[in-house]
Amino acid sequence: MKKRLFLYFIISILSAFPSKAQPISPEIYQEQHRPQIHFSPAAHWINDPNGMVYYKGIYHLFFQYYPNGTTWGPMHWGHAESKDLIHWKEMPIALYPDSLGYIFSGSAIVDSNNTSGFGKNGKTPLVAIFTHHDPKGEEKNKDDFQNQSLAFSLDDGETWTKYAGNPVLKNPGIKDFRDPKVMWYASEKKWIMTLATKDRITFYSSPNLKNWKKESEFGKDLGAHHGVWECPDLFSLDDHGKKVWVLLVNLNPGGPNKGSATQYFLGTFNGNKFIPLDEKTKWLDYGPDEYAGITWSNTANRKIFLGWMSNWMYANQVPTINWRNTMTLPRELKIKHVGNDILIASEPVKELAKIVSNIISNKNISVDKSFDLAQNIKEIKFPCRLDLDIDMLKNFSIVLSNDIGEVTKIGYDKSINQFYIDRTKSGKTDFQNEFAAKHFAPRFINNPSTKISLLIDVSSVELFADDGLTVMTELFFPNKDYNHIKIQSAENFSIKKLAYSSLKSIWQKD
Repeated sequence: MKKRLFLYFIISILSAFPSKAQPISPEIYQEQHRPQIHFSPAAHWINDPNGMVYYKGIYHLFFQYYPNGTTWGPMHWGHAESKDLIHWKEMPIALYPDSLGYIFSGSAIVDSNNTSGFGKNGKTPLVAIFTHHDPKGEEKNKDDFQNQSLAFSLDDGETWTKYAGNPVLKNPGIKDFRDPKVMWYASEKKWIMTLATKDRITFYSSPNLKNWKKESEFGKDLGAHHGVWECPDLFSLDDHGKKVWVLLVNLNPGGPNKGSATQYFLGTFNGNKFIPLDEKTKWLDYGPDEYAGITWSNTANRKIFLGWMSNWMYANQVPTINWRNTMTLPRELKIKHVGNDILIASEPVKELAKIVSNIISNKNISVDKSFDLAQNIKEIKFPCRLDLDIDMLKNFSIVLSNDIGEVTKIGYDKSINQFYIDRTKSGKTDFQNEFAAKHFAPRFINNPSTKISLLIDVSSVELFADDGLTVMTELFFPNKDYNHIKIQSAENFSIKKLAYSSLKSIWQKD
């Protein structure tokens, strides 16, 4: 612990000196298991997405980052920028630990009306709201070592200055008091902070981001409670002209396939209280490898979601070398009705079309036990996208494999009306005893027809079924890259349309 505190002290001193982005060699993005269509840092540890804000044509992604190792350590805010949500430029570290603690998760907003007073000379401030986590207080087993603080930028997010009056929201005595997500509630001209407070959500309001008043609590007896509530998000979605409020709450552990996951509630919000439409526990992603997901602020009529692609059960052990962990693909969230239920559907952002190439479409494919895509495609390359349009859904699996017999299966089991991903024989699995598993996700509609999209990177797959009603995110680590795709079924199975698209690496220069 003394070594950790000494390191923390050194980092705080170094934070006084600004850093510059260093050129990154493209070769580092060719190492084994390195994602080719997902953001990952050039090196070192990454977890929760933070401070996601869109401003002047730039999507800012901040993230929990430890720049001195590939396992969790004293948290900083790393920073990356994108003009299209697909191609990312890693920037200098935005926020370093200081005398108040590590820089834990939070959010960022555009303070257009300069309610904070941080704006100078007509410059609009971007304001980050984050948790200061004091390791000394944690070591002493205090119950107030997490507090909420501010930083601001007057150069469009390039550099940040911490507010001299930090913290702005002090801990009332709750050990888990963190991850502020802030939004502007226009009808009452106030900021709303959605804060994770142990096993529930607490809402606060402020006219200026500096002085906060408690509004209400939510969730003590609702939703999944097998772990600590973290990384919440409150926003509204359009439902045929009506406004539906969404409350995302990340949970660790207690996800539907063990470990960490993102649950959500739909309801109303009046600036004071969130009232749910029902008491059902709903999950945004049923795979084991989406967590801490939140949405970008200031994106007008779109709500774009991004999660951390890992699971706290094994995030520190996954078999990568120079970096550890990555982000999911950005997804657009929409409201959909299924019978009497209202659900959130997730779909990959339309900007993915920028990296699509070599589209090969086939119609009316008959699967007689097995269909090898190599029959129609000369060379299967990953990353790729696979889209299936099926009129009569039956038991089937899509098998990703390599030349040494390692496989990941993505399929549907009609007897239980569930999709699944099976990585029990996917390659490297012995780094953690629960990684090798078969995971399931419910199907929410009974239509015989379906559309399924798979976004497949070199070490992950994201399943979007029934136009995004069922979503699963899954990692795998084959010893040799997958290079085969087969579709298998024990019964005669017909695919109305199958489209294969190769996806260009986001790290290669055009």
